[in-house]
Amino acid sequence: MKIKVGDKLPVSEFFYLNQKNEVKIISTSNIFKNQKIVLLGMPGAFTKTCSAIHLPGYIKNYETAKKKGVSKIVCVAVNDPNVMKAWGENQGVGEKIFMIGDPFLNFTKAIGAEVDKSEKGLGIRSNRYTMLVENEIVKKFEVEKETATCELSAAENFLSKI
Repeated sequence: MKIKVGDKLPVSEFFYLNQKNEVKIISTSNIFKNQKIVLLGMPGAFTKTCSAIHLPGYIKNYETAKKKGVSKIVCVAVNDPNVMKAWGENQGVGEKIFMIGDPFLNFTKAIGAEVDKSEKGLGIRSNRYTMLVENEIVKKFEVEKETATCELSAAENFLSKI
């Protein structure tokens, strides 16, 4: 990974669908400036570990994150905004987690999180990570060695250390 604790997030843009199902673009500064955010980096929407452990853990532990001063939880994956919205609806994220797509891997590559999962039919994806970001600065960062693993980045483990 290129990015590390103490670094400022790179300038990038993400895609999401608003409540009218319109595609919107939002920049890193619009999301992270003057906020304390937990950022969930996922290999892909609807994938096994992402859907069974990583995302549901943060939905379940939303109140714990809020009690620790987290203003927002953001989930990013290398998917388009339509897929991210559908996945969020499928998982019941409601207003708890802001679902954004990085379909062109601009942010993922800028932080050095890209991994080649072509052998599994997925192409280039993001490594699995969880990051605490305060006012665009990385304060805590846990990256899994394998995308199928969700231990260091899991909600219970990550939130217990912030």
